[in-house]
Amino acid sequence: MKKLLLLILILVSFKSNSQQTETYKNFIEQLKKDSKTDKNDKTVYNLLNDFYEQVLQSEKGELTPEIPERIQKLYENKNAKNLQILNMFFAYQEHISQTAAVGKKTDPNFQVNLMTDLESEIKNTYGKVPVLIRIYKSEALESDGQTEEAAKLISESLVEYPDSVPLKVYKYLGTKDETIRKDLIQNHSNHWMVVQYEIK
Repeated sequence: MKKLLLLILILVSFKSNSQQTETYKNFIEQLKKDSKTDKNDKTVYNLLNDFYEQVLQSEKGELTPEIPERIQKLYENKNAKNLQILNMFFAYQEHISQTAAVGKKTDPNFQVNLMTDLESEIKNTYGKVPVLIRIYKSEALESDGQTEEAAKLISESLVEYPDSVPLKVYKYLGTKDETIRKDLIQNHSNHWMVVQYEIK
């Protein structure tokens, strides 16, 4: 984990685009090289889904201690598989939280590249992309000014994950669809995103 954080800090500190692109490519390749991929091992996939259920889908949006414990056990296991996926996910989380902590703007280009690579890695490994990654990618696209692409991804994702409250919230915010607003108010009025965005 310390190695991952060091790589992220080095990556974020570079100024030149070509140097940053090269560093980013090396960063991703190193993560893949350091991990064992196993298409049959769903541990990381299930962890991402459980993270989504607790942080995004639940009303309170709070992580229970059980998830960090599972993550710690995974990193302690020398035979753990597909850690490149988890490392890429944490690189994204770290970038968001570190920039917010010092009051800086995130790097939308980095966010989009990382989420695109993470989506591809998950799809190549598991054949299916968890809703959590779809949501984060739509946020990254939105922050990069790719509003139409973000809206398209949200619409496509809602077909596959029709019960996702965060997807419904983002769809409503982008379209002001009255049917979605009514559904959110009637069925999810206490959800933290519905409250945060003051959907009434």
